[in-house]
Amino acid sequence: MVRAVVCRELGAPERLLLEEFPPRALKPGEVRVAIRAAGLNFPDVLMAAGEYQLKPELPFTPGMEAAGDVTEVGAEARGVAVGDKVIVKMRHGAFADEAVVTPSQLTPMPSTFDYAEAATYLAGHGTAYHALIDRGRLEPGEVLLVHGAGGGVGLAAVEIGKMLGATVIATASSDEKLAIAKSRGADHLVRYDQEPFREAVKRITDGRGADVVFDPVGGEVFEDSMRCIAWGARLLVIGFTGGIGSAKTNLLLIKGASVLGVRAGEAVRKNPALGEVRLKALLRWAEEGKLRPNVSHRLPLKDYAKAMRLLIDRKAIGRVALLME
Repeated sequence: MVRAVVCRELGAPERLLLEEFPPRALKPGEVRVAIRAAGLNFPDVLMAAGEYQLKPELPFTPGMEAAGDVTEVGAEARGVAVGDKVIVKMRHGAFADEAVVTPSQLTPMPSTFDYAEAATYLAGHGTAYHALIDRGRLEPGEVLLVHGAGGGVGLAAVEIGKMLGATVIATASSDEKLAIAKSRGADHLVRYDQEPFREAVKRITDGRGADVVFDPVGGEVFEDSMRCIAWGARLLVIGFTGGIGSAKTNLLLIKGASVLGVRAGEAVRKNPALGEVRLKALLRWAEEGKLRPNVSHRLPLKDYAKAMRLLIDRKAIGRVALLME
């Protein structure tokens, strides 16, 4: 029997159920993967609550990314073999013992990663890549302001921003989160509760401001960000964990600034070539040891609600993984 976390009614993580199902037979062109670890993302929480843009038909299994071993290859499935260690990309369905997918949903697992790291890599770092490279056009020597730098995508942005040659200002809510951000390359650290970040950015940049703002928080954080930007700044809207912010168009005009929405997955669905370039770069950087997810919590599948609460309560530093043991 195969265990899977099932959403039968929308709401809090505690409403989800861990159920057992018989394995499904493969159709032509499909592959079976024994999942060893699944990564948690905030959209998983939103999807289970019915608050995400994608609203799967009930019942469904949450989980957008996983890593494991190929155990069966169906007829007409090409480019994959039994025993391959792979990353599995899904829109939902990863919180389970196994996944039945097509080869196009599989990516070779970096040899430098364990299963938990592989299962928490592509969504966060892919979002950061798309934001900073495809949308923000971050250049060496520019100042990058990363909000929520202790979170999964924020920490990925710190890593990639530093690798691209930017001066990285990381903001977070605790010394512990900032210490991890520093270890991943942040040049300057700002705690929200000890100094207003807009004043800190002005101090650090001698009044010039940030060239690129990476904002997965939104709300007042987004609004205050417009008051500490340089001429021609790009404000990257990643998410709204702190609420939806309002753009002050006069501030954008005065600074010649741009506000850019970031949807890494949708961008690839509309332009697959964009995703191929991104994937090759991320896998190369992983193999070279330049990028690695920080997995602060690894919990068994049965603790899925506790794991999701770590994201809701912002207690994770980097990423959280479910282990299928």
